[in-house]
Amino acid sequence: MNKKERADLIVKRLEELYPKTPIPLNHLNNFTLLIAVLLSAQSRDSKVNEITEELFKVAPNPHSMYRLGEKRIYSYIQSIGLSKQKAKNIFNLSKIIINKYNHKIPNTYNDLESLPGVGHKTASVVMAQAFGIPSFPIDTHIHRLAQRWGLTQGDSVVQTERDLKLLFPKSKWNKLHLQIIFYGREFCTAKGCNGTICKLCKELYPNRIKPVLHKKA
Repeated sequence: MNKKERADLIVKRLEELYPKTPIPLNHLNNFTLLIAVLLSAQSRDSKVNEITEELFKVAPNPHSMYRLGEKRIYSYIQSIGLSKQKAKNIFNLSKIIINKYNHKIPNTYNDLESLPGVGHKTASVVMAQAFGIPSFPIDTHIHRLAQRWGLTQGDSVVQTERDLKLLFPKSKWNKLHLQIIFYGREFCTAKGCNGTICKLCKELYPNRIKPVLHKKA
């Protein structure tokens, strides 16, 4: 099975498993989606959803978030990783969105990535889920599975993103990145599979014996 055949099989199997791909981070609008994705860095989605339930009740838009202030933002999010820096970034980006973008979330990579705490992956998620612009955000699950499935060498997340964009049709990117994440969390976890255990790994490489030592993001 060559790389293109593996890619086609992956699309088929993931579509069977996950025909619908709800965004795993709870949000109310584009602004709260941006905040939720920013908070999810080095934190579990379930934990982010837990804290944003209360945060978004009092601050569902840039104006109310800015008025909340950095210290009070921190009081809502202090139980997750990097909370002090994230509180500072959320406060500052809210101010920028108010003053520079007229309370609206910018819809270009350059503008999004210019905001405090917003890297390429966060910007990619917002571009895909808020604006429907084809993007392929690469998280640790995708970076790991792409190596196990022989789709990339995994030298960096930049290389993984480039390789997957070349392999899969642009029309599938936004849905497929979520499908791969769902599969990685459910069946092909970091400790639960090594490229030889889960059903899809075995179907893609039926004769593989040695575990895949993937390169970390």
